[in-house]
Amino acid sequence: MKTDRFQAFSDGIFAILITILVLEFHIPDYQPGRLLPALLAQWPLFLSYAFSYFYVGTLWLFHHDYFSMLARIDRNVNILNLLMLFSITLLDYPMSLVADALTSGNRADMQTAFIVYDLVALFISATFYFMYAYLHHHQELKSHAMSNDFYAAIKFDPVRSVTIYGLAILMTWWSVWFGAILLATGIIFHFFAYLRMSKQMARSKGAVTHD
Repeated sequence: MKTDRFQAFSDGIFAILITILVLEFHIPDYQPGRLLPALLAQWPLFLSYAFSYFYVGTLWLFHHDYFSMLARIDRNVNILNLLMLFSITLLDYPMSLVADALTSGNRADMQTAFIVYDLVALFISATFYFMYAYLHHHQELKSHAMSNDFYAAIKFDPVRSVTIYGLAILMTWWSVWFGAILLATGIIFHFFAYLRMSKQMARSKGAVTHD
């Protein structure tokens, strides 16, 4: 299979997911003259949405750039991609859980909500690892514009993020807020890993061009 249909389908899933995220916003119940306090009380929803949108956007950047280096797609890549997209589409649920738990302020509920988010994020990173590993062992699928050392430079990034989310799960039992900081750290880590991957892609393409 050519990569254009593969990318188009994946882009459509990402677009639908981002649309679903924003549908969580609803006009709050408020008394006349009390709209501003009612909006300010929705800060947990705004915060969880901002992080989730940033997370999904970063994952899309990863997906778009990483798969642009492939010359073709086989059946197993399609299956792994469906698993990856499935894991990403789960994000709306923990986003809503975190927003509701932060609004209630109940510690046990916040622990549960953050751990569910951590588990989904860990699952997402694991699917990226499986995809990275498969493509590393099937070099015939990649474009000749990429050098062979590209995978070696990025292969541990999913493992690092899995580690961060695993630590976040453990720390959440001890401190909800420390666990939340680790969760946010994992999400931010993806963005810097993406920037590093982009630089490595450019460096690999340049190395091939000069060979």
